[in-house]
Amino acid sequence: MTRAAITGEPVPLGEADLTRLCDLLYRQTGILVPADRRPFIERRVRERMRATGAAGLPEYLARLRSDAAGEVQLFVNAFTVNETYFFREAHQLHCLTASLLGAVTAGRDRSDPIRIWSMPCATGEEPYSLAIWLLEHWPEVDCWEIEIVGSDIDTRALAAAEAGRYGARALARLPPDLVARYFTAEAGTAVPSWRILPELRGSVRFSRRNLVDGPGMAQEGRFDIVFCRNVLIYFDDASRRIAADTLFSALRPGGFLCLGHTESMDRIPSRFRTRRFPEAIVHQRPEDAREGDAP
Repeated sequence: MTRAAITGEPVPLGEADLTRLCDLLYRQTGILVPADRRPFIERRVRERMRATGAAGLPEYLARLRSDAAGEVQLFVNAFTVNETYFFREAHQLHCLTASLLGAVTAGRDRSDPIRIWSMPCATGEEPYSLAIWLLEHWPEVDCWEIEIVGSDIDTRALAAAEAGRYGARALARLPPDLVARYFTAEAGTAVPSWRILPELRGSVRFSRRNLVDGPGMAQEGRFDIVFCRNVLIYFDDASRRIAADTLFSALRPGGFLCLGHTESMDRIPSRFRTRRFPEAIVHQRPEDAREGDAP
């Protein structure tokens, strides 16, 4: 007889099972879940067990091994963090229009598109913020072809990004006139929500990409500016090195990488050059750096 049998409480996951599940998440995403987050791990796993109807952990692990009904992706989705909002880390948006785009377009033919990547993009607030910011703050926006791509590993988040529906919390930092200009209020919803205009939704292309999957990331081609914010904090040094190499390859020579304000390349060897602009500190792929150069 066990306490769980009497009280109905779930049986705790064994250490070996937890290790196996965390290893799978790490192999798939590069995300390292620390041991002190055991309740978080167990909660997410039990949610997936209920969703799949698995009678117990052995049955659920069998589903993962066989990837039945795409369960590996759904397992990954359960562990991703999609907390964001419009105009997050606005100092980098100021830097984009005040400094970075001037450097990117200097001496450049206007037939050559400007490419900007938001990776990971979560539910779309960040790439849509880039589009709105450019329309509002860059006088040359109509003189260039601009391609904005939003990518994420979480397929649920990407579906939400493509739908472009947001609540008051996501829009809280947008001035009311911008909300009125770029969103329409949705009628008949239990919770107030707004949908971004179709023209703006069409200005961003979304794709599923994994930051530690170099070949998959390379399929997107090279970009002038990459925003990769608040994801490296979940990586260990080994995953961070892989991500840094992938991001380096994703940039054109002279291109810029914007990380989150709590992140840096200090803990790993890096081929990036740190650039200090009045608005923000960013990382640049040197103009003369070659793909195979050692850090």
